[in-house]
Amino acid sequence: MSKEENKIIRRRLRNAYASSIISISLVLLLIGVAALLIVNARSVSDYFKENLQLSVILKQDASDEDALAYQKSVDTMPFIKGSRLVSREEGTAELTKMLGDDFLSVFETSPVPVSLEITLRGDYVSPDSVAFVRRALSASPVVEEVDYQQSLVEALSSNLAKISLVLGVFILLMLFISFVLINNTVRLNVFARRFTIHTMQLVGATRRFIRRPFMNGALVQGLISSFLALAVLAGVLALLRRSFPQLFAVFDLKSMLIVAGVVVACGVLICMLSTYFVVNKLVSLDKDKLYY
Repeated sequence: MSKEENKIIRRRLRNAYASSIISISLVLLLIGVAALLIVNARSVSDYFKENLQLSVILKQDASDEDALAYQKSVDTMPFIKGSRLVSREEGTAELTKMLGDDFLSVFETSPVPVSLEITLRGDYVSPDSVAFVRRALSASPVVEEVDYQQSLVEALSSNLAKISLVLGVFILLMLFISFVLINNTVRLNVFARRFTIHTMQLVGATRRFIRRPFMNGALVQGLISSFLALAVLAGVLALLRRSFPQLFAVFDLKSMLIVAGVVVACGVLICMLSTYFVVNKLVSLDKDKLYY
């Protein structure tokens, strides 16, 4: 075989290896997206739920001291995530901005009472739980009314349940497709070197000895593909963060490390397992079947 033919073969092997790396990286990117959704599903759900606010309107004769005392008692309740006291002055300013300066002229004193804006923990944002929370908040004698959008709570709970079901099916399908694609890519890459395996058999190499370089190559291939997929995923998340900065607050360092671990583990395991089974199969093939 001439030097020129050797160069052509090496170039083809390099191109095939690069194509394999890119293909596996793209599939691992899908696995990374799936892992990101699974790991942060609860956090994203809680994010939407905990942005729902309840308004607790106090009685007209409730003083600022009464309001502060009530707020302190509310903050100790296990289902409360946070509360904000809206003073008469602040409420009047907001209402003036909405209705204009003339609406107060018909009143001798400000009709705007002191109120609290309350956010609940995600576990308590459901129709039954919110009804229980409403009764607990209304138990104080300084409370006039607890107002919340019941239809919004019901729609949020219903839609999140449907989204979770659809998302779960989509992720399982994505993981199955990812495994099949990576497995086929590795099989094609190893099958292209079947004559090398046959040559090693002719000189007396054992199965373990034949597998070793292929397994080492699969390990390196899985690591390179995983890191490349993680780099692309990090770039995409960095771009999306500019548009949704508040939503990305739920993605903490721990969840990102878990996603990175899942991607690397999937990349290495699938590449090595596929390589192991393909090499074993090729070692067992007859010489005549190597051409088919």
